[in-house]
Amino acid sequence: MARKTKGLFAAATLEKKRKRFRKLQKSFRRSFYETRLQSDPLKKAPQARGIVLEKVGIEAKQPNSGIRKCVRIQLIKNGKQITAFAPGDGAINHIDEHDEVTVQGIGGAMGRAMGDIPGVRWAVVKVNNTSLEMVRRGRIEKKKR
Repeated sequence: MARKTKGLFAAATLEKKRKRFRKLQKSFRRSFYETRLQSDPLKKAPQARGIVLEKVGIEAKQPNSGIRKCVRIQLIKNGKQITAFAPGDGAINHIDEHDEVTVQGIGGAMGRAMGDIPGVRWAVVKVNNTSLEMVRRGRIEKKKR
């Protein structure tokens, strides 16, 4: 096992060693090789627009039970397909196929899935440029595309 350099003039050696071994650290590799950006369909944007392809029901993880209402979306900016959660009671009824929706992160740790919905990282915010929450509550009518 290599010993740590000690002494009055050790700084340069320690710096050289730290530089050589930093590629073993996961945090360094993530930022240096930009792997997070490659795997992120939204490409670091806070929100993105997409077209609804289909409505899907995703089963909740254990110990919960129930079907979480989600939609498959094709993003306009790069054509990638993602699954987004439709939050709120009856929200899925206001989203139809071929509607244009705006999605944002669902708020899981490090941009990952949240709660008991496996593999779903995004939530629907707007439908046809109208707030989904307002449409769901009956305050505004959804615009036609």
